[in-house]
Formats: sequence, structure tokens, C-alpha cells
Amino acid sequence: MSFVDKLQPIKKRHAELSEALGQEGLTTKDLVQFSTEYAGLDPVVEAINKYENALSEQADLEEMLNDPEMKEMAQADMYRLEKLIPALEEEIKIALIPKDSADTKNAILEIRAGTGGDEAALFAADLFGMYKGYASKMGWRMEVMEASESDAGGYREIIAEIAGTDVFAKLKFESGVHRVQRVPKTETQGRVHTSAATVAVLPEAEDVDVNLVESDIRCDYYRSSGPGGQSVNTTDSAVRLTHEPTGIVVSIQDEKSQHKNKAKAMKILKTRVYDYERQKIDSERAADRKAQVGTGDRSERIRTYNYPQSRVSDHRINLTSHNLDGIIIGEGLDDIIDALIAEDQAAKLSNLDI
Repeated sequence: MSFVDKLQPIKKRHAELSEALGQEGLTTKDLVQFSTEYAGLDPVVEAINKYENALSEQADLEEMLNDPEMKEMAQADMYRLEKLIPALEEEIKIALIPKDSADTKNAILEIRAGTGGDEAALFAADLFGMYKGYASKMGWRMEVMEASESDAGGYREIIAEIAGTDVFAKLKFESGVHRVQRVPKTETQGRVHTSAATVAVLPEAEDVDVNLVESDIRCDYYRSSGPGGQSVNTTDSAVRLTHEPTGIVVSIQDEKSQHKNKAKAMKILKTRVYDYERQKIDSERAADRKAQVGTGDRSERIRTYNYPQSRVSDHRINLTSHNLDGIIIGEGLDDIIDALIAEDQAAKLSNLDI
């Protein structure tokens, strides 16, 4: 079967959807489903039409090559089409790559200190600063939902919501163990230490994405406490939600209001349950959240930030950048993220059966 023949079912489906959308009496569910599929096929069909027009033009030009008076002009156009047709084939294949339905969603960013004690917590704070800077550059809004500071000033854990255009599509490859090699401020001998922090980027769930049954959620209230066990307030405002079917637990004590803490906890819980369900049905993602970010051990890493050599290495795609200063403030993170997206796209293209 030729490449053109393989494309015909796509055009047929696009025409069927166009006809279906013109019918009366569609349910809201069908309308949303058909509209979404139709919109997804639109750029594919547009590229197919361009490709078929180019092939038709090429066939006409081959006939013109036999005419001495038209040969020179036909040769010039043939040269143009010889470049255009392969480019259009590639455009069609890229348009046919299965889309991740979560790519357009906002994201919940979770950073936790791993191996390395206080230095790991300080590195977690640096990573948060990196994503904060990148979010600002991208015009995204970032809001801290929960933070647990270490005595040295870093973060044992910090969770933030990032909202904007294509947030998850850009940040989803940041999940994993990030490792840092540098001389800690507390190191008197000037020795380089290795520490780690885990990053999880989860697509933020919307109400239509996951249906949480109230009877499946256990809600516990307790008194918030700050560093050293000192009471933050005198009411039981801290909230712990446990999703019984999955065992996922979310604790929030950031706000003095019990209501606000519960709302934040519910948003994170929905997102984690949504991610849990996505992972069960998506073979390209890890089987569960622990597999996504590892244990925080130094040996499980996706990226290393080497300060003595001002070098950042992403071990998944063997990419090395000597722009550590730019990357760690978020300004230079584009280069790594774009390379990861390109690598993922190339891998999907190679698996495309067309």
C-alpha cells in the first residue's frame, strides 16, 4: 500500500466527522468528542491536500518535460517539488504522531530533597528557582501550594501549581532525579559533594478528568506546626486527605484556614489520582509515581549540574551544556527542554506505522 493510500482513511474520517457535526440532536458529550477529533484531524488533512496537489503537479510536469518548449520551465518546478514533497511527507507524519491529551494542561510541580541532607534541600530550592525563572520567561503563573523548609534555608519539599499555555507539554520531561556536584557553603575543606533532589511534574486534573468518590476519601484534621514543633496556630487547620483505593496521601498546612488547606489538598489529590490512572493505561509513562522520580538516590539521575565545570548534562539524550548559570535561573532551560521534546518526537516518528 502506497503512502497516499494509507492517508485516505484519515480524509474519510475527517469528512464523516464534518457531516456528523452538522446533524441536529447531538448530545453535549458527542459534540465535544466529535469537535475535538475533527479539530485534531484538520491540520493533518490540510497537509495531505497539499501533498496530493504536489504529487498531481509533479505528474503534470513529467509530461511537460517531453515538450522542448516547456522543458526548461518544467525542470525548475520539478526541482522545487523534489524538495517540497519529502517535506510535506514529514509534515504529515509529525501531524499524525499521537497527541498526549495532557499536553495542554497546567501542571503541579513537586520537588523533594533526596540524598545529601541540608545541601540537597538547598539544591531543591535552586531547582525551584530554576522553574520559577522559566515560568516567568514563558509568561506562566506560578503559585506555591505547600512548602516545607529546612533549617539551612532550602526546601525538604515544595509543591507549586503552574498555569499557562502548554505547561505540561514543556515540563513533563523534567520528572526524575536531578543531581548536583558542588562545594557546599558549609564545607571547610573545599571538597565537592554530590547531592540529589527529585522532581515530579504532574498534569493538573480538571473535574472532567477524574471522578473522586467522597466515600473513598478519608479526611483528617490536625494542628499545624512550624520548625521546632512550635504551634503555627491554635486551631486544627492542617488537612490530610487519604484516597483509600490508591493509598495516595496529601497533607497541607500552608494556610491558616482549614477550608483553604482542604481546597489545596483536594486539587493535589485529584492531580495525583489522575496521574496514577494515566500511568496505568499509558505504557510510555512509568507504572507508578515512585518509578517516575525514583528514590532520590544519587545513582538514579536524569540530569547532573556540575558547578566546578559549569556544566549541565542530561543523561537521557547525552546532551551537555556549559551554560549552567543561565540554566539554573531558568533563562537557558529552553535548550534542554527543546532537545528533549525533539528526541521524543523523533522516537515517536520512528514507531509510526505509515
